[in-house]
Amino acid sequence: MKLLSVAIPSYNSQDYLERCVESLLAGGEEVEILIVDDGSTDRTAEIADDYARKYPTVIKAIHQENGGHGEAVNTGIRNATGLYFKVVDSDDWVDEEAYHAILSTLGEISRGNQALDMMVSNFVYEKEGVKHKTVMKYTGMLPQGKIFGWDEAKHFHKGRYILMHSVIYRTQLLQECGLELPKHTFYVDNLFVYVPLPHVKNMYYLDVDFYRYYIGREDQSVNEKVMIKRIDQQIKVNKIMVESVDLWKLPNRKLRKYMFNYLEIITVVSTIMLIRSGTQENLEKKRALWKYLKEYDLRLFWRLRNGIMGHAMNLPGRGGRKISIAAYKISQKVVGFN
Repeated sequence: MKLLSVAIPSYNSQDYLERCVESLLAGGEEVEILIVDDGSTDRTAEIADDYARKYPTVIKAIHQENGGHGEAVNTGIRNATGLYFKVVDSDDWVDEEAYHAILSTLGEISRGNQALDMMVSNFVYEKEGVKHKTVMKYTGMLPQGKIFGWDEAKHFHKGRYILMHSVIYRTQLLQECGLELPKHTFYVDNLFVYVPLPHVKNMYYLDVDFYRYYIGREDQSVNEKVMIKRIDQQIKVNKIMVESVDLWKLPNRKLRKYMFNYLEIITVVSTIMLIRSGTQENLEKKRALWKYLKEYDLRLFWRLRNGIMGHAMNLPGRGGRKISIAAYKISQKVVGFN
């Protein structure tokens, strides 16, 4: 069995897929690389097949009809044979030194007598045209050098959450927890992290800058204008998060608090995008989202509404909307807006 499976969801990725794959090849035979060609119309499929021929024991090329990022991740999970599972988007890459540290640590843990559910490491915003790179670290929030449970996690600062870029899950946990990402939907990376969390009993934090998250392309899904255009998909993901986990039933207080805060920030992102679009139609959608929350789970509605961010999102009039924009700065950190 391979130590790590890495899925690369790839749609029309001919311009950057090779950089991604080359960075992952440094893992050698311990790693299984699954290039999931999601119905590309450029040379992506050809590049994937070339790599699979060249590295038959490491790389598998999987071709499917276009189903979107979530379906490509689903395909990766279904085909993964490694002990652990990681998603690396085709325009991103990994740092070689940190990669070796990750594999070494996972290998050591896998030879021990305790199964690890989730590994967390840092990621770097590789923003186009910016010299000083922002690093998302978890020092001071998560213990280091040992396997730990939720009770040992410290308070997570606003804007500092475990995202898809920072997480490696035990493959079997993903296959058994019922995670199924929706097709043809952007922003499903939030579901990828959020839905399995109640099944995570233990974690390990490695303080290395492993994942390089490339942002700055104009057509990128986290570009603000693109987000506003796709706001219905953001709202869809927001609602799936609400409905997929009953937070009130989570026995662990720290996990429950973390997940409430995570849901709050995603709801803030939905709301802020609707406000920033400035259209009457989207202001109606904002009201509809909060009405949905109220009708679906009144207690959850008040919990979100009475948080600092919730208050900022729902202040009336133009003045209120200006204060809402200030909360935007925090949500920027979570999604890496341009």
